[in-house]
Amino acid sequence: MTQTLTHFINGEKVAADTPHQSLNPSNTNEVIAHYPAGGRGEVDEAVAAARAAFPGWAGATPEVRSDLLDKVGTTIMARATELGELLSREEGKTLPEGKGEVMRAARIFKYFAGEAIRRHGQTLDSVRPGIDVETHREPLGVVGLITPWNFPIAIPAWKAAPALAFGNTVVLKPASSTPAIAWALADIIHECGAPAGVFNLLIGEGGMGSTLVDHREVDAVSFTGSQGVGAKVAEAAVRRQARIQLEMGGKNPLVVLDDADLDRAVAVAVDGAFFGTGQRCTASSRVIVTEGIHDRFVAALAEKARSLKVGDALDPASQIGPVVSQTQLDQDMRYVKVATDEGGRLVTGGELLSLANPGYFMSPAVIADTAPDMRINNEEVFGPVVSTVRVKTYEEALDVANRGEFGLSAGIVTDSLKHARHFRRHVRAGMVMVNLPTAGVDYHVPFGGTRKSSYGAREQGFAAIEFYTQTKTVYIGG
Repeated sequence: MTQTLTHFINGEKVAADTPHQSLNPSNTNEVIAHYPAGGRGEVDEAVAAARAAFPGWAGATPEVRSDLLDKVGTTIMARATELGELLSREEGKTLPEGKGEVMRAARIFKYFAGEAIRRHGQTLDSVRPGIDVETHREPLGVVGLITPWNFPIAIPAWKAAPALAFGNTVVLKPASSTPAIAWALADIIHECGAPAGVFNLLIGEGGMGSTLVDHREVDAVSFTGSQGVGAKVAEAAVRRQARIQLEMGGKNPLVVLDDADLDRAVAVAVDGAFFGTGQRCTASSRVIVTEGIHDRFVAALAEKARSLKVGDALDPASQIGPVVSQTQLDQDMRYVKVATDEGGRLVTGGELLSLANPGYFMSPAVIADTAPDMRINNEEVFGPVVSTVRVKTYEEALDVANRGEFGLSAGIVTDSLKHARHFRRHVRAGMVMVNLPTAGVDYHVPFGGTRKSSYGAREQGFAAIEFYTQTKTVYIGG
């Protein structure tokens, strides 16, 4: 079942030496794929192919682009079981989560098949008599996409689909941890009839992403990844005046008030903190709890965490799969130690697990009695680790929620309309959830955060056109 991957450049599968391999995090004895290293030469070829294909693709009718995206979505849906299993084997999501992500990618392509037809524009009256004014949306050109491993088909889909829908050509550089599912997506796009050069895939290590960002023929870059890397990407893109869009994670707060239903609050926290193995940028990794419900909530959360079944991603009994890699596992364990060294109390979890096959497994951790200024409450862990902070009032909870550099998603669990209304207006986050997990968003609405979580135009839904097109204003005289 091991694949040997290629690049996709100018409609061709371009073979290369394959010195690298991706492993199954549920069973590290299994090699999912061998993949190439890649370098400047491949980047130059892919960008040149995208540049050459741009005039034809931009000039195609919206129906041509719509038909391609709809066919891609239909094909992904038809192969959801096969693709979901591949995703789960390579990334470590449980099989229901893997299939769910694949179906999300399919629906994103179908949504943007519709958006390809609905090009936005206006007809305006000039302030001068006898003159008409029109605005048109036009594609940017060649768009470089750099995507992470935690949603290895959904994020490439929500970047590539709007880029293609609005007439851009694409060069995708996926994460090196999950190349096989990205390759499967590229294969489908080409199988469905994408013209040569319209969609190009570069498989390789992180250096290829830097080369793509620096390339003078790349008109725009959309990046999802860490804050540190994102800052470097932005600096490089702005230096040469390329358009840039960044999504850089979060340290998302979930506020639980005294009047909250305890069972609902625990269910919301467990979903947001632990599912997807906590490897979601919208995960609720810090829970801020008012003192009247605090002790009962922490006890119930810990009990629920202990009951979660950690196991092989393909095991139907598994509720939480492995983390993606040894590097990520080491980071998760390190943050558990950092939190306890700074005074946090490890209520449950935070242990390495040895299962039938070697893999990157840890028990979901609940760390109580933490202070707002601890590292565990300010730095993104990206694993099944949640910390809790005790506060006295709603006002204090809001203040704590608004601390730190991130501002992606925030949630509150309460039966108080007053507090829910105030929270959604005053919390510093791009997305707000009321009595819902902080993770889990729809594909047809804008996605993005404030402060250092995001930079540039919003992703997804009707907002995507803002990044992937530019406005042209036309004056027409008599």
